[in-house]
Amino acid sequence: MPTPPVDLVRPAVRAETVYRVPTTVEAAAKLDQNESPYDLPDEMKRAALDHFGESPWNRYPDDRPHRLVAALEAQNGLPEGSVIVGRGSNELAQTLALCFLDRGTPVVLPSPMFALYASVARMHAADIVDVPAGPDLRHDPDAILEAAQRTSAPLTVVTTPNNPTGQAIAHADLERLAAGVPGVLVIDEAYHEFLDGPTATDLLKDHANVLVLRTFSKALGLAGVRLGMMAGHPALIAEIEKSRVPFLIDRLGEAIGLAALDHADLVAERVAEMKAERARLEAWAGRLDGVEVLPGAANFFLFRTPLAVPDLIARMAERGVLVRNVTGYPALAGRDGRPGWARASVGTASENRAFQDALAAVLEAEGVAAGDA
Repeated sequence: MPTPPVDLVRPAVRAETVYRVPTTVEAAAKLDQNESPYDLPDEMKRAALDHFGESPWNRYPDDRPHRLVAALEAQNGLPEGSVIVGRGSNELAQTLALCFLDRGTPVVLPSPMFALYASVARMHAADIVDVPAGPDLRHDPDAILEAAQRTSAPLTVVTTPNNPTGQAIAHADLERLAAGVPGVLVIDEAYHEFLDGPTATDLLKDHANVLVLRTFSKALGLAGVRLGMMAGHPALIAEIEKSRVPFLIDRLGEAIGLAALDHADLVAERVAEMKAERARLEAWAGRLDGVEVLPGAANFFLFRTPLAVPDLIARMAERGVLVRNVTGYPALAGRDGRPGWARASVGTASENRAFQDALAAVLEAEGVAAGDA
């Protein structure tokens, strides 16, 4: 075969590793991707599909999903022009890099944090300013603020609750960051439904430099549809819109998004169930001998056992339970003689029972007593 001209691809892109996740694995308990365990009710699916079926497929959709944008602005009390809808918040992260990052541009990224942010920053040859979490794996707002001010970074990104740790930043600290960073503060609150109290969108009224990212993939249970939201001051959003190609969201995606927004009570009910199950599983796992739990504020939690994480993952999978190895984040890798961390999402009642049974069986097979389980 002829040699392809891969050397023409920008070096910053060639240096990256492709982000791959095994999404097609069948398992009794799929607890490795922070998904909602609850699908949309059949009647909601049928309504969205019927609406899509009645629309002309030979015509382009709107250049942007105006009805869904308007619904999100109304839901969050935002003025017209405050929202962009993208194909998941991942795609919107790419938009941020395209708009704000260039070769050598400083971008403040606390760690550990969702790895995509660092990846897109590297592909734009930006200068990543790392702000490591403390020993408790919480991000330090003072350290983040100092790094942003010291480097005059045009972009600072924080996530709350944070993936992969589940730790949250207090709202008062978010407000302090918004007031103090020299550039734009991006607040990724993909898991905001699992927090009580004010949200980052409340900051938009007084802080024109804040952008808020949200997703339909977690609490709303639409990971398979790919919808996300970016909210900010209309003048800033208008500039960001210039970087985006039209027709990213089709009519079906818009119809499904609108259907989900129309059932806020169902979402709230399911979030309450997931929060209660997370707390129960955290407490249960924390009573097992040799198991340490890092309680979270989202729909997942971290835990570690005496086993090496790859062995733990493999032995849980043999019992039909998928959990995530997060030791690729240096802060979550093993150190001081202790193995690293694994992450478990909250599932349905049967999935959570399968998780408990599998973890107890794996520990017992390794000669670790179950303790007060």
